[in-house]
Amino acid sequence: MATDHSRQARFVATGRAQVVDEHDQALWDALIAQVMGGKGFRPLVLERTYQALGGRHHQVARAAADAVELLHTAFVVHDDVIDGDDRRRGQPNVGGIFAERAAAVGASADKARRYGNSAGILAGDLALAGAVRGMALCGAPPGVVARLLDLVEEVLHRSAAGELADVRVSLTADASLSAALQVAEWKTAAYTFQLPLQAAAILAEADDAVLAVLGRIGRQLGIAYQLSDDLQGVFGTQEETGKDPLGDLREGKSTALIAIARSSRHWAELAPHIGDPGLTVGDARRARELLVACGARRAVDLLVQEHREAAVVAATTLPSPVADTLIGIIDLLVPAPRRESRSSSNDLADASVTGAGVP
Repeated sequence: MATDHSRQARFVATGRAQVVDEHDQALWDALIAQVMGGKGFRPLVLERTYQALGGRHHQVARAAADAVELLHTAFVVHDDVIDGDDRRRGQPNVGGIFAERAAAVGASADKARRYGNSAGILAGDLALAGAVRGMALCGAPPGVVARLLDLVEEVLHRSAAGELADVRVSLTADASLSAALQVAEWKTAAYTFQLPLQAAAILAEADDAVLAVLGRIGRQLGIAYQLSDDLQGVFGTQEETGKDPLGDLREGKSTALIAIARSSRHWAELAPHIGDPGLTVGDARRARELLVACGARRAVDLLVQEHREAAVVAATTLPSPVADTLIGIIDLLVPAPRRESRSSSNDLADASVTGAGVP
């Protein structure tokens, strides 16, 4: 999947037309690069679901889908500031670009970082404002727009709570598995899946029962997707993720993977590697070995598939054309495991995951 560069034409053109100086121009250039670099699956989710529900005003759905993707950009840019990341998709992100600009004129490392963070916050704000404007002017009837904006407001609230919780659970070394799953639900499921699915239903004027089912699907799919992303953050390569493969381990993110590992007998050896800013490639390799040996990786794989299956089951309660579309989306974003890739039962021997199923 790749973002259609024509989709954000108005946002891009308006931003570039209103620049006030070369620094503002650089900010817009960095933001536009972020907008254009995404996978674009959130618009796909909204538009395919809208069509399956019988929606006919495809330009309206497209405008709403573009707004959802801009909202994603806003969250991504802000998330990088919160996480202290200066790269995304293998390239300097907004903050990284501006930190480099500051360093190039002789700023200290601290001042360069502050300048980069400031640019990231401001760029995210611009994308957020563009997202809300895009949703408000998508072309739907006023009553439908009001419902869409209510949904956006609710999602913003839950996503902010999830982002704050994501930082909070990493403050101490005792975050629970349930807390990690709650972060995945609030931070990822709400805006990545529940928003486009339920926005499609509102635009298609589907009944409340359908809206509720789509919310359940979005919740389960979002948790599965986030858990899978957390695995990639530790076990994926830079080519696969576009991010530093040591980043999550160095940051010490309290994901489900770490929460499960914490209850294993391997934790005493693993703990010094989690949250170590000086983690080496060799240390990271050993940390990954321990995460496999203690059963944490396999346990999270199982959680991914449990939540994925729950999303599929919920989808099958909808009429066939809608169910088929949603199951296709689920298969695309969280594929079912291949039989030959299943690990042996020994991988689970040391994992304590009682009660770790679908909440």
